[in-house]
Amino acid sequence: MMHMTFYWGTKMVLLFDFWKTDSWLSYSLALLFCFLFSVFYQYMEDRRLCVLTIGIVPPPSDQPSTPFLHPRLGTRLSKSARFATAVLFGVNSAIGYVLMLAVMSYNGGVFIAIALGLAVGYFLFRAKEYEALIVEDACACS
Repeated sequence: MMHMTFYWGTKMVLLFDFWKTDSWLSYSLALLFCFLFSVFYQYMEDRRLCVLTIGIVPPPSDQPSTPFLHPRLGTRLSKSARFATAVLFGVNSAIGYVLMLAVMSYNGGVFIAIALGLAVGYFLFRAKEYEALIVEDACACS
């Protein structure tokens, strides 16, 4: 029978009937897999955003400059970048749903491993993206 509340134990079924843990070793390996898969999720999201940034086609140079608008407004993606980001989005969505289903095993260790993996992956791969958002204000009045 499936648990409907969080429980703390080494005996569980994770995602598939054949993936059963019955010892500390098998449980630890399952938690390690969940942690690494969560880090991989953040890595794939970083790769998608990287392809998205690389694939931006700049606007034609004959358009007037708009210094107060974000520089990416009015730009579009190349067809290959649109396809690549769509594929990466699909892969990342599938990974996200697998992680969600793993959390729905209601095992406390799995939940903590996935949450920690997402945090570590975010720190390693995605925290740098906010460095680019820190822009000095062009208005002297603010």
